[in-house]
Amino acid sequence: MSEVEFELRKLGDLIEIYNNKRAPLSAKQREGLEKIYPYYGAQGIVDYVDDYIFDGKYILIAEDGENLKSNNKSICTLATGKYWVNNHAHIIEGNDETNTDFLYYKLNSISFAPYITGSAQPKLNKENLLNIELYIPSREHQDKIAKVLTLLDQKIQINNQINQELEAMAKTLYDYWFVQFDFPDQNGKPYKSSGGKMDYNPELKREIPEGWGVEKLSSLLEIGRETINPMKTPKEEFKYYSIPEYDVSGSFSYELGETIRSNKFIVEKSDLLVSKLNPWFNRVVYNLEENAISSTEFIVWKTFNRFEKNFLYQVATSKEFIEYCTRFATGTSNSHKRVSPDIMVGFQIPFKKTYIQKFGEITDSIRTQVLQNNVQNQELTQLRDWLLPMLMNGQVKVE
Repeated sequence: MSEVEFELRKLGDLIEIYNNKRAPLSAKQREGLEKIYPYYGAQGIVDYVDDYIFDGKYILIAEDGENLKSNNKSICTLATGKYWVNNHAHIIEGNDETNTDFLYYKLNSISFAPYITGSAQPKLNKENLLNIELYIPSREHQDKIAKVLTLLDQKIQINNQINQELEAMAKTLYDYWFVQFDFPDQNGKPYKSSGGKMDYNPELKREIPEGWGVEKLSSLLEIGRETINPMKTPKEEFKYYSIPEYDVSGSFSYELGETIRSNKFIVEKSDLLVSKLNPWFNRVVYNLEENAISSTEFIVWKTFNRFEKNFLYQVATSKEFIEYCTRFATGTSNSHKRVSPDIMVGFQIPFKKTYIQKFGEITDSIRTQVLQNNVQNQELTQLRDWLLPMLMNGQVKVE
């Protein structure tokens, strides 16, 4: 048993609260503002604005919204730096007795359900917030616990920053080669900028390098249409890719067949998953697991080799492809418009097989590093989530 002692305290005795400083800005007020500082709402950043009202580290706790009931995302956000907060989030920090980082992890480890009112419009009012009861150790032990968890999250954040830079490098290279056509010529110089010959292509309505053709995506991939009915094995656990889970973790979730219910697509490691829903066309999943399935929100692209997969990933995340899908999406409302698989793979690209292959080879090390960082982040997240409840109830003691 741990020797750490925990005392039952009310949150109101452990914090400073700054709700009087928050200020809502309507969408119209935010129009035309420079996008410099994050603008936070109940569940994180909703926009960027040209000024800030907070500068430092604070915990933002959702005051209202559907997530208070579903709890699909963390109810608390740890905001740092300079930012603006609207009136849909409580703003708190630990007082002299309380480590703010520790409190953030502690609050994300509890259930807010007893303190939430309203069913149609769930709300966590200030009075109920301050009356939340928590078992808290001494400030010394709070600091130790917070350091362990913070180090794990910092490593995850560093990996994410590295991945963002790697993704930006791959995107820049794709734009140079296949949009600006400044791939290396036979002398190693940028082709178009060095006077490489260009021909007008009537299908693309633009100039492309001499000797290049035009192909539809369908010539580089096949649509995966094989499905499985999870309800046939309701107690089996599936690796399941869906847009909500992608937005939270960038990966899959484990779901029982009885939860997934209707037919889903079978996917393989060599596939790409590309969202067919507007406005989520930029959701593209590269790193897939074996023996997994995906929701019908995605279209399965079955690629022919790893290097072409690298190229196709850049196509699927490009501005031109997203604009194409948006233009041909159909449906009753923007939130439900979708593009059909056959229309999607009708997207035309400037084509030269040797350069597509070469691009895939060059960017393969980028994709490999991104995947390794993603795997490490999954492991670190699992470790953090495993440690969190035991640290918070004293089962594990930090020496």
